[in-house]
This record gives sequence, structure tokens and C-alpha cells, in this order.
Amino acid sequence: MTDTVSSAPRAAAQKPTPPSLYSIAGWRRVAPGTLISATIAMAATFISDHHGGPTLLYALLVGIAFHFLSKDPTIAPGIEFTSKTILRIGVALLGARISAGQIAELGLMPVVLVPTVVVATILLGRYLAGPLKLSATNGILSGGSVAICGASAALAISAALPNRENHERDTLFTVIAVTIYSTVAMILYPTLVRAMGLDDRAAGILLGGTIHDVAQVVGAGHLISNQAEVVATYVKLLRVAMLMPVVMTISWVYSKEHATTSGTRGPLLPTFLIAFALLAIANSFGLIPKIAVTPLTDASRWCLVSAIAALGIKTSLEKLSEVGWRPLALMLAETLFILVLVLAALKAEAWFH
Repeated sequence: MTDTVSSAPRAAAQKPTPPSLYSIAGWRRVAPGTLISATIAMAATFISDHHGGPTLLYALLVGIAFHFLSKDPTIAPGIEFTSKTILRIGVALLGARISAGQIAELGLMPVVLVPTVVVATILLGRYLAGPLKLSATNGILSGGSVAICGASAALAISAALPNRENHERDTLFTVIAVTIYSTVAMILYPTLVRAMGLDDRAAGILLGGTIHDVAQVVGAGHLISNQAEVVATYVKLLRVAMLMPVVMTISWVYSKEHATTSGTRGPLLPTFLIAFALLAIANSFGLIPKIAVTPLTDASRWCLVSAIAALGIKTSLEKLSEVGWRPLALMLAETLFILVLVLAALKAEAWFH
């Protein structure tokens, strides 16, 4: 009995605290865990490049296999740092991929369609979560990942949501599910496009407006034609551009909620979101040299892959098994909903023409 009681404060004392990065000692604390996460990211990238498949999913699964490292006091601070700070850096660097010119080239229809679809899908997730006995934040997380850009959106939205019970577990499950659904869509949707007889523009709008992850959008568009691939990529970038207003809104809503419960208000705009917006604006005005866009994009990808590896390390299969079928059903409903909305919009556009 004495051992049981005394183990609680001991466990609390072992919980990693955020290290100070304003000293050499702070960097030394995070170095082991950060390097392990980066090593897993490199392994996942190698497998994806040489054998195909989604890099983020590989990083996640390999990370889960190393869950035992999360209990090592030498490794834990770096895992915590990578899963939070490196994650936010990766999301911020996504802004370098977006420019106003790319969005303007799409014409009016996608510019009106995409915000409508994104908002509707997130609201669907939010309000379906209740009947499925899931938390509202779980619904927002899954709806945002389906509506915007898959695993990357899940990580960005997770960073803006408050830390609650099972928060990291829900994030990991969302990443797994959205990657699986996105891969299935990449395989099935080109067949649907051909069966419907859509032209390259309509095919690109359908693929870019419905498939979750950027890589799968490009792959599906490539299976149709070069023109469909270009249109699909641009439409997808327009969805990615919705990441900033969505995360900003979520931050505002939950900072307001925090103010009513604790008496203090959290930051209205997270630093990583401000950096995301500044990079997008700079890219729109041509302030980022073209030669720098690719390295920034690659750096963003590396940060996100390392972060998902760290999140995998922090998550046990036992906890994932507790999630059940409900989040999968919710995300399937969101995936079918966004497909029906985009198909309806294309049908409506055809009628008006």
C-alpha cells in the first residue's frame, strides 16, 4: 500500500518538463529524443521513396514500435520537444507553399466551393461527434483533417486545440485513419472520374477538392492526365490555404473558453500560425526566391515527419485499441460528405453552363 501511494508523486516527478532552449544544457536535454525522431523520419522517407506508400504513416508506425523509449528520462524531453515545437515549425513552413497567384488561377467556382466545403465538413464532424459519443474536439480534429489537407491539417489543428484527456491518442488515430482513407480515395476516385466522363478541369476539381493528403491528390491527378494533375494540385493548395483561418478560428474559440474557465485568456494567434501567414504573404508578393521555396517545403515535410514519429513514440498500441470503431465511422461519413458536396457543385456548374 505504501509503495502504491508513493509511486504517484514519483511518476509525476518523472514526467518530462518542457526544456529551456536558451542554454546549451537545454539543447543537450532535447538532443537524444530529437535525433531519434529524425532517424525514424529518415527511415520512413527511405521506405516511401524506394517502395512507395505514405511517409507519414510509415513514420507513425515505426514510432509506435519504439514506444518504450518514451519512458526513458534521457529520451523523453526530446520526444516532447519534437512532438510540439518541431511540429509547429513544420506547420509554419507550410505557408511557403501558398501564393495568392495560384489561388487566382483557379477561377471563381473553386474559390467559392472550397471554403464552403471546408466549413461544412468541419461542422459535420463537430455535430456528428455527439451522437457517436465522441468529444467535440475529436469531431473538429477529424473534420478539419478531411476538409483541409489530411495528416498535416490534423497535426496543425491538434496544436491549436487544448490538451485534454487522450488528446495525443486521438491525434494519432486521426492521422492513421485519414491517411488510410486518402490512399483508398487515390485508388478509387480516378475510376469514378472515368466512369462519369469528366473532363480534365472537372476531374482536377473533384480530385483536389475531395482527397485528403496532397501527395495522394497529385498521384490521383497523374493517373488521369497532366492537366488534371495541375488543376487538382491547385485546388488542393486552395484547401491548404484554409488551414490558417481554420486554425485561427479554433485558437480564438478555445482561448475564449479558457478565459471563462480559468480567468486568463490564451494567445489569440499562436506564433506558428503568424509565421504561416507571413510566409504565405511573402510568397504571394514574390519575396521568397523560387530557389528557396523547395528547401522550405522540404524542411516543413521533415519537421512534420519527425513530429509524427515522436507522436508515435509517445503512443501505445494498447491506448489506440481503446478508440474503437466510432472515429473511423465519423471520418468515413465526413469523407463521403465532402465527395457528395463537390460532385453536386460540379453538377450545378454544368447545369448553369
